[in-house]
Amino acid sequence: MWFSSSLPRTISVGAGFKLAPTSRNDIFLSLFFVFSLFWVSPLFAHDDRPVALRNVDLEQKLGAQVPLDVEFRDESGRTVTLKDYFGRRPLILSLVYYSCQDLCPLTLDGLVRGMRPLSFNIGDQFDVLTVSFDPRDNPALVAAKKNDFVKQYSRPGAEKGWHFLTGDETAIRRLTEAVGFRYNYESENGRFGHATGIILLTPDGKIARYFYGIEFSPRDLRLGLIEASAKKIASPIDQLLLFCYHYDPATGKYSLLVTNLVRLAGIATVLALVAFIAIMLRRDGNRRVAAQREPLKR
Repeated sequence: MWFSSSLPRTISVGAGFKLAPTSRNDIFLSLFFVFSLFWVSPLFAHDDRPVALRNVDLEQKLGAQVPLDVEFRDESGRTVTLKDYFGRRPLILSLVYYSCQDLCPLTLDGLVRGMRPLSFNIGDQFDVLTVSFDPRDNPALVAAKKNDFVKQYSRPGAEKGWHFLTGDETAIRRLTEAVGFRYNYESENGRFGHATGIILLTPDGKIARYFYGIEFSPRDLRLGLIEASAKKIASPIDQLLLFCYHYDPATGKYSLLVTNLVRLAGIATVLALVAFIAIMLRRDGNRRVAAQREPLKR
């Protein structure tokens, strides 16, 4: 045994006070309770998602480079590389599979709703790259999906800037791993378990922003595209908004930066005071001049 049988049965604490007798069983129970705090907690931290979704994730890899040499097929069946779409404008990357009947159409619908209020146009200020992670998708299906969503977006020239691609398993894995998109294939029903969201890429193919879910705020899209373009497409108002808002990677959204807002309010207050003082000094000077001229008129 660990413990000696000569352990004291009572412990004196101060004059005339004694703790209750302590047995070896009490000590064992106390130690068991302490150690249980360390090994019970992980039991409750297990992933309780369905098996098909346990490895599904959209992990942020901000600043990472996408593989520009990887080959895909466009909606016409032509072989292309990712670098064909970079070098000019920022891109919105959406990863879907075209036979999906649930989250993928909702994601693309949400993207269209988020882009419509923007003054930016697909093909002018930015491009969109929609890539299937299902190697079974064929160009005919890809072309049909492109036609549907370009019509839904309903702006001239969008077909030249919104590209729908598919590829083989190797190409798909290289791209999805580079951007942190993890999915599972459910062989029982031929469907995929996957995350939902979009990724903003810089003109040179680096990851700039992640937006999660199936609904995308036009404000967030606009600010994200401006930052992804290194502010090349920003107006003076956009510059002001970026001063007041900052991207929060934890939520995948832009939130108000209170410190900068306070600074901006302070600067505005100082400018207002300076303008007020200048106006009052000018009025006072005008009154003095008028007072000096009054005797001359008499």
